Amino acid sequence: MWMFDYLPTELGIELFREPVTVNYSGKKFMIGHGDGLGPGDHGYKMIKKIFRNRVCQWMFARLHPNFGIGIANYFSKSSRKKTKHEDQYLGDEKEYLVNYCKEILQREEYDYFVFGHRHLPIDMKIGNARYINLGDWIKFYTYAEFDGTTMTFKTFEG
Repeated sequence: MWMFDYLPTELGIELFREPVTVNYSGKKFMIGHGDGLGPGDHGYKMIKKIFRNRVCQWMFARLHPNFGIGIANYFSKSSRKKTKHEDQYLGDEKEYLVNYCKEILQREEYDYFVFGHRHLPIDMKIGNARYINLGDWIKFYTYAEFDGTTMTFKTFEG
């Protein structure tokens, strides 16, 4: 979140802070990280507002790195403790990204929604679209591959 222009400047990588709509081979995709979308996820939405606030960024930059990294590690660990359900599907009504996709499909047609914030591998049909949550590289080793015709959900075997 605080990369600012590092990746674009140093590596020439385009950075998208909000979901983007792209068309590949006649298929319409919404691709994004998935953080803070749809109803729910209120704790993350609050933290996101604080982290994106320029005054908070300025104040954090004034801290000694040893202290600043300690604070960051503390909040990261406490966040992980609160998300013990991270590797369990909560049901259609409680999965905020599923609800987000449903809301979008009421206004606009998509073929694929591809997100990652949830860290849980999910591949499900929502209306005429597919919602794919990529999972992670730490526990599930999952990813998706689109060959121009078909989206395939895969697990890295290495």
